[in-house]
Formats: sequence, C-alpha cells, structure tokens
Amino acid sequence: MDSLNRMALELVEEAIDFTDELGIEVRELDNEATLLDFGHHVPGGIEAGLLLAEIQTAGLATVQTRMDTVAGAPLPHVELTTDRPSLALLCSQTADWELSGHEFEGLGSGPARALAAEAEIFTRVGYADEFDFGVLAVESGEPPTPAIAADIAERAGIEPSSLFLATVPTASLAGSLTVAARAAELATVRLTDLGYDPLDVRSVSASAPLAPVSESEASAMGQTNDALAYGGQVHLTVAEEFDRFDELPSTAADEYGTPFESIFASVDWSVADLPAELFAPAQLTVDVVGGSTHVLGETNDELLADSFDL
Repeated sequence: MDSLNRMALELVEEAIDFTDELGIEVRELDNEATLLDFGHHVPGGIEAGLLLAEIQTAGLATVQTRMDTVAGAPLPHVELTTDRPSLALLCSQTADWELSGHEFEGLGSGPARALAAEAEIFTRVGYADEFDFGVLAVESGEPPTPAIAADIAERAGIEPSSLFLATVPTASLAGSLTVAARAAELATVRLTDLGYDPLDVRSVSASAPLAPVSESEASAMGQTNDALAYGGQVHLTVAEEFDRFDELPSTAADEYGTPFESIFASVDWSVADLPAELFAPAQLTVDVVGGSTHVLGETNDELLADSFDL
C-alpha cells in the first residue's frame, strides 16, 4: 500500500496552490512547520471543507455535497464514500489524537497518526506508514502553536519542518463540513470497537446534514454532533454476519434524544467521560455479502430542528 501521508501531501499541495480560491491561508511557524488555516482567521468555505475532508482520508474517499431537507428546510448534506474504509477511516480520518499542553486543546486526525501507529487499530488492520513528511488535521478553537507542532512532529517521528498542519475551528463552514463527513467513520469505528474485523468492512457510504455555523466552539460541538447522531445515515457492505449490529446506531445509547450540548455540559465538556455508543450515526443499513440486510435506527428531524433553530 502506498503511503497515506504521501497521498495526503498531494492534496495539501493542491490546497497551497489554490489558497485564494479556497479562502484559506498558509504560513510557516517559527519551527518551520507549515500551517494551513481553513477557518480561524480566514473565511474558508464549503469547497475548502471538502478538500480538508479528502486530506483527512488521505484521498481514499469521495466527498461531496448535495441538497436535502431537515424538517422541511433545505440544507446541504455531506456525502462520503470509500472502498478502503480500514485505511481511509480507521487509519487516517479518526480523530483520536488528543492534543493538549502549552495552553492548547485540540483533536488531531489524518494520516500522520499512521506514522506513529499508536492505536490498536493499526495492528488489527496491519498498517503503519513510513514517510518523510506528515499531514495532520487539527480541530481546535485556535491554531496550533510551534510548541504543539513540535510535539506532533516528535510523536510522528519526523522533523517539524516536514509537518503540515491543516487547522480548522468547529465553528466554521469548513469545520462543520468535516464533522458532517464523519458519519461513515463513526459507524466503522463503532463496529470495530464492538469486535468486528476491520478488514471485513468492504465499503461504506454515508451522509449527514451540514450544521449551521455556531457562535462558539461549544455550541458548534453540540450542533455538529447532533447532525451525526440524529441525522447521519450510513450504508455498510461487510463480509460476515455479526450478532451486535443492533448496537451500531445512536438510538442504542441511553442518552439518545438529548441534545449534545446538554450531554457535553453534563460532563464539563470532557469527551473522554462520555460512553462510546453516543458517537454513532442515527440510521444504518448493513448489507452482508451473500447474506442478510439489516436496517437499524432512525433519524430525528424534530431534535435537529431544535438544535439548528429551524
């Protein structure tokens, strides 16, 4: 398999070539790490978000928008499809790098994770990357500092000058889009966390509504997660039956029906203190090759309408 970071770097180079058209900004940090701002001090936009979602999946997913409705209101929906879910979603897009310290808090996702290959999923998939450059997307209220970039580079085993950080606040168009593009990832992560073989997940397609841009990061976290848990729809093609498919949708969580802003506030915004089953799409179809088709969960337009103030 080719390097995930090499494939993502090609997309980063495309972003650098079209900064004006995408409404993004590129600058070099003091330690020569390259920062791509997708929405902190620049407008960014939907096209920027689409490219950022492709960077997060190392170019192994098709990401696009379409128009649909929520509670009768026309809204963009984000669609993502991949035939390489174990690599695109589990080894790249998953946002499991907690970035903290130096008065900074954020989440990292993208192929630089595969340079460190710290999570158990890399062993299960049988993949670790070797490349001289690293690409990481950072979701945070403020852009990463040189100190954070140095920590990321050390973790990835590269020099800071070889690191490219694509950074975005959740409360931005690009940020809202990249979260909506995670419905497929949430379903695949949840399925493999339940014990399913990640290599038996053959193909995943998903969509979720684009949450409105919020006035704060806290509100944005609530609305974008509502978009997934109450509006996300996923189709998976898998190789084997499994007796825990019914645990995949968000409807399986005890907290189902509660807006995410309230859920986050109840644990003082400590995501690590929340049960994993909360982070799941609303509705799924699981097609077992040569076997059964399972339809699970349901969307909740009423809750989304309240969350989005429609």
